[in-house]
Amino acid sequence: MATNTYTLSLRSVLEKEKLNGLNFLDWFRNLRIVLKQERKLYVIEKPLPNEPPANASRSDKDAYTKHLDEMVDVGCLMLATMNPELHKQHEDMVAYDMIEHLKELYQG
Repeated sequence: MATNTYTLSLRSVLEKEKLNGLNFLDWFRNLRIVLKQERKLYVIEKPLPNEPPANASRSDKDAYTKHLDEMVDVGCLMLATMNPELHKQHEDMVAYDMIEHLKELYQG
């Protein structure tokens, strides 16, 4: 239970001040901290690989499914911590694509 409490308290850092564009660097830094703690940072650093073929090993299929599931989790977290305007712009994107788009908009 302590891990869940710690995870929730870290996530609250993101929820305190929603991404509005002007605070991208701070929000992105906090997002990276939360995802690192949850061991999901790779989701915003690497695009989803191609789906393994039907004859792929169980471990390859499991790794793909894990990435897919965690991509959904991270995407929902990101959307929940954006202001409504940014949320609308990004709601149809996966986590990796959202980050890449936000970097283009605000990191330059």
